[in-house]
Amino acid sequence: MVDWLSHRADVIVRFQGGHNAGHTLVIDGKVFKLNLLPSGVVRGGKLSVIGNGVVVDPWQLISEVAGMKEQGVHLGPDDLLLADNACLILPWHKDIDAAREAQAGGAQIGTTKRGIGPAYEDKVGRRAIRVADLADESALDMKLERLIAHHEPLRKGLDLPPPDAAELKKQLQEIADEVLKYAGPAWQRLDAAYKLGRRILFEGAQGVMLDVDHGTYPFVTSSNVVSGQAAAGSGLGPRAINYVLGLAKAYTTRVGSGPFPTELNDEIGETMGRVGHEFGVNTGRKRRCGWFDAVMVRQACAVSGVDGLAITKLDVLDGFEEIKICVAYKLGDKVLDRLPATAAEQAAVEPIYETMKGWKGSTQGARDWDQLPGEAVKYIRRLEELVGCPAALVSTSPEREDVILRRDPFGRVM
Repeated sequence: MVDWLSHRADVIVRFQGGHNAGHTLVIDGKVFKLNLLPSGVVRGGKLSVIGNGVVVDPWQLISEVAGMKEQGVHLGPDDLLLADNACLILPWHKDIDAAREAQAGGAQIGTTKRGIGPAYEDKVGRRAIRVADLADESALDMKLERLIAHHEPLRKGLDLPPPDAAELKKQLQEIADEVLKYAGPAWQRLDAAYKLGRRILFEGAQGVMLDVDHGTYPFVTSSNVVSGQAAAGSGLGPRAINYVLGLAKAYTTRVGSGPFPTELNDEIGETMGRVGHEFGVNTGRKRRCGWFDAVMVRQACAVSGVDGLAITKLDVLDGFEEIKICVAYKLGDKVLDRLPATAAEQAAVEPIYETMKGWKGSTQGARDWDQLPGEAVKYIRRLEELVGCPAALVSTSPEREDVILRRDPFGRVM
């Protein structure tokens, strides 16, 4: 789905997160696995932007660019733009991330241990090293002094060796030129592209329920992921965003720890995971699977201002005799139409289901409503009713063109 959308855009922008969420794209038989780079890099003639809201591991950036080159995709400054005010992920951040998870024992959040959270902590604490600092040795020295003052006691408390500022400076200077050749004022380039009428796609890295404010806190990522972050994390004003497309699978998945009201720890859940190939691109961790949660998706659409849904992996449900949809939660003697805010209540809610008849025929590869079994159409219509948001697109296989298009996010109504 991401490739289908980026194929139609002129500019593709990452605006939050880091290299903790992977995307796999298959282009002309070649498999591209991206973690940090926007999906537009696999197609020529497009500008891919890593915005200021992203925390950037510079070594990962260099590695991914080199990996693309090995696959025949050469990225220059005209193809890839790195916001010069983006903050860097450092080796120290990864050390802290891993040490905290190890100390947490059974209370682990389930992070990818890639330093995302600690990097955002330094950003909010106004001590982060930013991309532009790589060009200024005096600024780099000053930032390292501030980082040492914070990280030294922190590492001591985590039983980590003292931080070596001289070694880190050396490592950063070794890669500075390679990173800086992509750096620039992303907000300015985006503003110019917008004024020229270019089609700009903002590519989120995580789902709304992992948003640091609106998600299943504390089992969340370390940044805002809702559509409002697209403006703050790129520097392009919010008026430039005229359509918000929410991606939702035809069932529900989650990777890592945290509440999951509709989780299926049975053969049905195993089937969803097997047929849907539900394994994390980065970690290889098996995703937890369950029925579609209309309560959660409705809430996600509300807080992110979603205009239309892209329903993916409909074909995974082919052959199920019956399909359930969570329409409300039960908490004690109360019925809720929302996910409660506290972790204890989120863990305690029980799903209230509506059951629909499944379909025998195949939806795989369908590109038109007429090619779908009648019960599959009814299922999609019911999801629209429960969520309160129309389905703009429906994906019916991993192939890019196997999409039923009802409303083009770039403006055309089908």
